[in-house]
Amino acid sequence: MNIRNIDHITLTVSDEERSVRWYHEVFDLPIIEFGDGRRGVKLGKQKINFQQADAPHLPVAKHPLAGSADFAIIATDPLANILSHLTNYAVEIVDGPLPKEGALGPMTSVYVRDPDENLIEIGKYDK
Repeated sequence: MNIRNIDHITLTVSDEERSVRWYHEVFDLPIIEFGDGRRGVKLGKQKINFQQADAPHLPVAKHPLAGSADFAIIATDPLANILSHLTNYAVEIVDGPLPKEGALGPMTSVYVRDPDENLIEIGKYDK
């Protein structure tokens, strides 16, 4: 099998509309619609789908829970701009900036939480 990319992830959330709006506004990700009225956000060549915890889209993980995700996204802005942007949107920085090792090498990361308290690492490659 020749697998080389991730197409999408699905986040289980308590309020789908709030999550779509938050990811669109805070991370400036375009909102997309697909399927039977579903919504998500575009992230590079991938997307993030959202599903309500009390009405998940089948098939579904065995124990879909809001707030259980932990993933990293990559930003290209200068670190000072990232920190300023998060402050402007009243997004609390949970940890960082910290040196980390990403899939493509050394990076500097800050950690934030979305409205469901999913942990999101925002990384900026050092090169």
